[in-house]
Amino acid sequence: MDLTNENPTCSSKHNPAGPERKPSKEDDKLSVISWNVDGIDTDNLAERARGLCSYLVSYTPDVVFLQELIPPYIRNLKKWAVHWAYTLIEGGEDGYFTGMMLKKSQVTLLESEIVTYPTTQMTRNLLVAKVSFKGHELWLMTSHYESCKENGKERMEQLRLVMKRMREAPDNINVLFGGDTNLRDTEVAKVGLPSGVFDVWERLGKQEQCRYTWDTKANTNTRIPQICRFRFDRVYLRPATREGVPHLAPDHMALVGQQKLQCGCYTSDHWGILCCFSAE
Repeated sequence: MDLTNENPTCSSKHNPAGPERKPSKEDDKLSVISWNVDGIDTDNLAERARGLCSYLVSYTPDVVFLQELIPPYIRNLKKWAVHWAYTLIEGGEDGYFTGMMLKKSQVTLLESEIVTYPTTQMTRNLLVAKVSFKGHELWLMTSHYESCKENGKERMEQLRLVMKRMREAPDNINVLFGGDTNLRDTEVAKVGLPSGVFDVWERLGKQEQCRYTWDTKANTNTRIPQICRFRFDRVYLRPATREGVPHLAPDHMALVGQQKLQCGCYTSDHWGILCCFSAE
């Protein structure tokens, strides 16, 4: 499969994002999109990849967390990233994997690493990027936790590893995680979040319109007959606490990707999450 002939500028005739207004941008804001793009579903993949690019053009996020990328999707994103001046970081090479995109004018990559989950049965890992944003170091993390209901024990181990990494970061660094966790609320309750780390959706008041990121009632891509509604995709923040260092604070969250494409499907079977943060 070759998606690389797709136009990286994502012209307006392919733009599904028109009805969704992009938030106002201020110089001190950090804008982030986290999205499982469902690259392993090859139905209408070329148009769905164009759909993703159109949303990125519309919102111009500073940081993009992506899950379920596949090599043809990455080849297309590399072309897009060069055109729109983003740094692309890959969390793997084979099968499906995660990735990050960083807007070069706002975010400078310092270093990145891939942390393997020691007991995963699905080759899942944690992608970490240490970056500079507005002159201060920021740690970014994305992951795709173990899938399927029966793998809750492994998911909780992966959550523990990520929370340990976030908790142990130096107190002068803001740490932001976004990804497809596949978590159920009962699993999070069993593990617990460490002091200083919070769920951004909860911190912003548990807005009902942002609750379900995998929702077969509203999203028909999977063609599953039964209704399944889960908050699989989550964003966690551990703000810096040292005096004199800017502390990130969430001020906005919305779901994106809720407009159907011309092919009659959505960009992904997941909705994307758009978050904006202030530096206080």
